[in-house]
Amino acid sequence: MLMKGKVLEKGELLETLYVLFKDLSKKKIKNYLKDGGVLVNGKVVTKFNTPVKKNDIIELSKINKTHKKSNLDIIYEDEYFFVINKPAGLLSISTTKEKEKTAYHQVREFIKSRKKNDKIFVLHRLDKDTSGVLVFVKDNTLKNLLQNNWDKYVKTREYVALVTGNIKDVDDYTCYLKEIGPDKVIVTNKKEGKIAVTSLKTINKNNKYSLVKVNIKTGRRNQIRVVLNHLNSPIVGDKKYGGIKSNRLYLHASKLTITNPLNNKTYTFESSVPTSFKKVFKNEK
Repeated sequence: MLMKGKVLEKGELLETLYVLFKDLSKKKIKNYLKDGGVLVNGKVVTKFNTPVKKNDIIELSKINKTHKKSNLDIIYEDEYFFVINKPAGLLSISTTKEKEKTAYHQVREFIKSRKKNDKIFVLHRLDKDTSGVLVFVKDNTLKNLLQNNWDKYVKTREYVALVTGNIKDVDDYTCYLKEIGPDKVIVTNKKEGKIAVTSLKTINKNNKYSLVKVNIKTGRRNQIRVVLNHLNSPIVGDKKYGGIKSNRLYLHASKLTITNPLNNKTYTFESSVPTSFKKVFKNEK
């Protein structure tokens, strides 16, 4: 950690940073904020207008800024994590049919282009047609700790979906899912399936569509897609699970909050909802 300060009075983060770290230029402070080098009470924060209150602890941390240009949409990078905004249509990892057109391959090649002996590890996956926050790690020990204790260290898994029709808000909707074959998941009973817990909150709606914030407490295969279809509001573009035909699957991984057990810091990685979600929604009256 480079510098630390205690908030004297409530306000917005950026203005507070200017007060606490007067010896740094405003440009340098903005760069720390943009590049994930600002922690508030141990949590990485990147939004300049984040509210802070008296006695909050703010730290400026060493950042591992990407100096080499890349086609990757990089959200965050430090000595532990490499986070990208994965586009829809790109596999997270390879399959028997495709080895190179994957997020992992692109990230690995980029990492090695800077330093050939550096390594990168897959932490989790997103469906090919889902866009948004995808996290890789640089340490195998960290990967194993997180994967083996996922529910302990991962606190928020938030998505945004554009769905057909209107849907009721619900906290911790519980059902049971069963995989049938390599490409299909169904809702079943408790005896045959694995528990799936999903929370839904409508952001906006009209007569045809709803924009819905989805939080999951379990990570079952195709969980969000199956549950929304089961509730008669399939995701737009989800041909597999009843959605109307569209140019893409309108499901986006918008936020992931994770604690790093190696330094006990909590990170929140976020990706803005693609403009196409809002355009499709607004164009239908």
